[in-house]
Amino acid sequence: MTDVRPSRFLFFLMVLICGGNGVFAETRVPQSQGEITLSFAPLVKSAAPAVVNIYAKRIVETQTHPFHNDPFFRNFFRDFGATRPQVENSLGSGVIVGADGIVVSNYHVVGGATEITVVLNDGREFSASPLLSDSDSDLAVLKLHSNNEMPYLTFRDSETVEVGELVLAIGNPFGVGQTVSSGIVSGLARSGTARGDGRGYFIQTDAPINPGNSGGALIDMAGQLIGINTSILTRSGGSNGIGFAIPASLVLQVVAQAQAGRSTFERPWAGLSGQALNMELAQSLQIPTSSGMIITAMHPQSPFKDAGFVVGDVITAVDGKPVSSPAEMLYRLSVSGIGERADITRTNAKSINVLSVDLISAPDIPQREITEFDARSFFPGLIVSSINPAVEAELNLPWGIKGLAVLESGPVAASIGIRRGDILLSANDQDLENAKDIDAILSSGGRRGMVLIQRGAQRISLRFRI
Repeated sequence: MTDVRPSRFLFFLMVLICGGNGVFAETRVPQSQGEITLSFAPLVKSAAPAVVNIYAKRIVETQTHPFHNDPFFRNFFRDFGATRPQVENSLGSGVIVGADGIVVSNYHVVGGATEITVVLNDGREFSASPLLSDSDSDLAVLKLHSNNEMPYLTFRDSETVEVGELVLAIGNPFGVGQTVSSGIVSGLARSGTARGDGRGYFIQTDAPINPGNSGGALIDMAGQLIGINTSILTRSGGSNGIGFAIPASLVLQVVAQAQAGRSTFERPWAGLSGQALNMELAQSLQIPTSSGMIITAMHPQSPFKDAGFVVGDVITAVDGKPVSSPAEMLYRLSVSGIGERADITRTNAKSINVLSVDLISAPDIPQREITEFDARSFFPGLIVSSINPAVEAELNLPWGIKGLAVLESGPVAASIGIRRGDILLSANDQDLENAKDIDAILSSGGRRGMVLIQRGAQRISLRFRI
């Protein structure tokens, strides 16, 4: 073994640290007062007053039975026993985005709340009313009950945000009070990774986001709002450096619709379905790209069909912004807004071109037929509607489904398990094409009956006795 004397070892170590390879950053004394006091403090001081704490109360119905607290048997008695109202509290954050007291938060913080209290950074408290709620994007817009001018944050175009930018997350984690954490933008165009039904499209950040941060602000180094913090991806329940924020461009559209008087967020209707393109599929279809969304089905009233698209075409960009999945395309259309025109890049085996598509609301054609059942029917208070594109969009139904959409269940239908948004497919094994057929079909079965419903992707058979 070679003997390395201490003096030679220290000399070798100093050469590595201070040597001319330039591997290590230079260590030097700060040269100015500005460098000594470098911090985020001025930025936080200007932005923090516009970030608020939100306390929401909602009434929920809970089942009461002897096995309610038993971790095993309660699953077998989930639908048994009387229900009783119970107050549920939630804590989160919000961002003031207008001097008139318009506040943006998450739907999962304030959705369904009967009482909302907003606390500003300076301790002032105000009650608030919801203007618009959208569970798919996990956004809610509130209006403070105050005539005072409020501090607020300005929006930044999310399309200008780049990976690696420094950001601050401001919120109220774990209810300890307003807290600031720093990080960078870790990724863009993250879809289907957080809340909602897969329509989500998020900015990823490593700035710690914990319970209570939901609805808070993600700001850049100019103090502009680039996103609303919504959730984390975690296995332990804590922040693991993978947090998600809803892009400000989408938030701006939601706020605009709320200010226009809408209570729900309306997205442009594409009238098509598709899937993400991959290398194998592109090669089999002889398409000169491996990224995009291939159209697999198209509604006869689709504005894309009117523009010249056909099944098998691949959408690769919306207004010059790349698209790689259905969720990303829906986000791009939502940011553009209803009433606008979007330039859609189409790729197929023959050509690559750009077609303009009108962004429209889901058409209420054919005109929906709504039927309400009276006290003499099998299901008094039940309200159903025929299905068209507008009904599909309002109830978030699968595209092209047949049957009758439940708008209100009424007490009897609710007692056997029918809910708003369910699709009535058949009664006593007979297909339902007309709401007026329900009573006639069920009366033929005497005191017993059966209805087949569809809830999401699941079909459920409900048997009952009158």
